[in-house]
Amino acid sequence: MSRRPVNPSRRIGDGGSMPFVASIQSKSQNSPLLSIGLVILGAILLIGYCYSNSGGASNDIKDLSKLEGGSSCTLEVLQALPILKKAYGDSMRKVLHVGPESCSVVSSLYEEDDTEAWGIEPYELDDVSAKCKSLVRKGIVRVADLKFPLPYRAKSFPLVIVSDALDYLSPKYLNKTLPELVRVSADGVVIFSGYPGQQRARGGEVAKFGRPAKLRSSSWWIRFFVQTSLEENETAGKKFEQASAKKAYAPACQVFHLKSYP
Repeated sequence: MSRRPVNPSRRIGDGGSMPFVASIQSKSQNSPLLSIGLVILGAILLIGYCYSNSGGASNDIKDLSKLEGGSSCTLEVLQALPILKKAYGDSMRKVLHVGPESCSVVSSLYEEDDTEAWGIEPYELDDVSAKCKSLVRKGIVRVADLKFPLPYRAKSFPLVIVSDALDYLSPKYLNKTLPELVRVSADGVVIFSGYPGQQRARGGEVAKFGRPAKLRSSSWWIRFFVQTSLEENETAGKKFEQASAKKAYAPACQVFHLKSYP
């Protein structure tokens, strides 16, 4: 049984077979302003989409807000940079950041005048930006396991900032890693650590970090500093608190200030 051939002479809208379509065509012919308006609307939407995806550092902050499933201490570092400058002055001219999303912190620091920055990413980099890949190729950001000695000489950096990294280490490795961070610093170490009870990453947390985050209280950290012979930098801590009060800044993470070795 053969199929009936399509009659090429029949077109949509001919002979009133499609009155609805015919009415639309008639209206579109009579209303050229409608087509122009649709073109303008499409252009506005396209420009808005492109603009929203070209935010640079602002996009980094938005992405980081989702980094830990609700709480990111690396996001806090980005927000606290003006406060840290007030507290540490010239020591902020050369900084080592240690922690996940280190490329974002290093990129933000490089936007400042007379500032050098390096980073250590303690976990494998997945789906990173072209800017981050460039920083890794240049050796500015390194991927290094914090359970081993850091690839820097003593006092290589005036200031070391660490975020979202120590929370994933057991006390066994903290005993090695934290003194290493102090060793490579000349003027101090700033630690951004999560508060107990904060929401952190769940889905791929164990797969990426090796263990769930262990969010410890401030009293636990203070005892640990004493046990490992690390001294808190009270002067820098007070300057940080004073600058925070003036800027009405309340960090969502715990912030600790340690002195470097003599």
